[in-house]
Amino acid sequence: MALVVQKFGGTSVADPERIRNVARRAVRAAAGGDRVVVVVSAMAGETDRLLRLARQMHPRPDERELDVVASTGEQVTIGLLALAIQAEGGRAQSFTGPQVRIVTDSAFTKARIRSIDEERLRRALEEGVVPVVAGFQGTDEHGNITTLGRGGSDTTAVALAAALHADACDIYTDVDGVYTADPSVVRRARKLSRITYEEMLELASLGAKVLQIRSVEFAMKYAVPLWVKTSFADVPGTLVCAEDPSMEQPLVSGIALARDEAKIAVRSVPDRPGMARALFEPLSAANITVDVIVQNVSADGRTDVTFTVPRGELARAREVVDAVAPRIGAPVVDSDASIAKVSIVGVGMRSHAGVAAKMFGVLAAENVNIQMISTSEIKISCIVEEKYAELAVRALHTAFGLDAPEPG
Repeated sequence: MALVVQKFGGTSVADPERIRNVARRAVRAAAGGDRVVVVVSAMAGETDRLLRLARQMHPRPDERELDVVASTGEQVTIGLLALAIQAEGGRAQSFTGPQVRIVTDSAFTKARIRSIDEERLRRALEEGVVPVVAGFQGTDEHGNITTLGRGGSDTTAVALAAALHADACDIYTDVDGVYTADPSVVRRARKLSRITYEEMLELASLGAKVLQIRSVEFAMKYAVPLWVKTSFADVPGTLVCAEDPSMEQPLVSGIALARDEAKIAVRSVPDRPGMARALFEPLSAANITVDVIVQNVSADGRTDVTFTVPRGELARAREVVDAVAPRIGAPVVDSDASIAKVSIVGVGMRSHAGVAAKMFGVLAAENVNIQMISTSEIKISCIVEEKYAELAVRALHTAFGLDAPEPG
């Protein structure tokens, strides 16, 4: 008898009929002998609606109160789904994050899970009840409601699977697996039957929207087999798992495109110890994520420091940097929100030379200028003008042999 955590995203519970469909899946799994825990998001569009309401009350709402408002979307869904399972003849009970006792830190709107007390869920399972758990939310040590950031229901599901030592965690969404690229950008993108945790972690961090990055981190840390499936058809999905020496290791497994990027350049910073710390510590204190960093030192003893941040955090980041720049003797700060990040990912890159040269050659042939470069053992990312990003993705997808065969 397997223990399975099933997570359903907002599109899967977007209306009463889709909620009934989720209920039928849970009841079938339980009837087949599995013990099932279901994690759900808010109904599609509901979190955005709630956040809009909050901003109608205050243009820059307090983040604690934002979490109080945003967390109500999942509470509605768990109650409706528990009722739907009961209507299908099953036994179900809803649980909010605080009721489960999912304890997080106090970083409102992007909290991190610290611990989970899974005993209430274990008792429900032993009694033959399907626990229906609100994703995306928890509570800090002071009893405040917290949320885990966009896509946080994925993290809830994987964290529960790890805490319960589940046999698998199934992430049901509106796509039927992980593809070599976004099918809306690359017509001939292929669905992967499996992908390693490391590759999925890179793709998630680089803009692939299938899974939230922290959910993949949890899955890799606790070796949770993670399936990406669709709730709208009974078709095979993609297994996210540990690297196996017997698995084929393609040079490049996927191409990621991140449009939510902005660039800040701090010009003529004095080239002496402590300048980077003075610049980036205030950004960290403001909880602003910094991604690609490039530093260029000139002959006159001055340095240009350029880095990227999420586009939605550009205004806050500029406020911080504009305040710091005079203190470190930097006369000019520039920013640009019309950029995108294009990345190639593959475990096969570890053992092959010339991958970067090939990527740069493909982009040059398409007349795409590279503004910044970032690498790791299994990925290469390039910052380019946003208007050329889709062209770059399609060209790289073809060049690295990822295109699916033409039908017929």
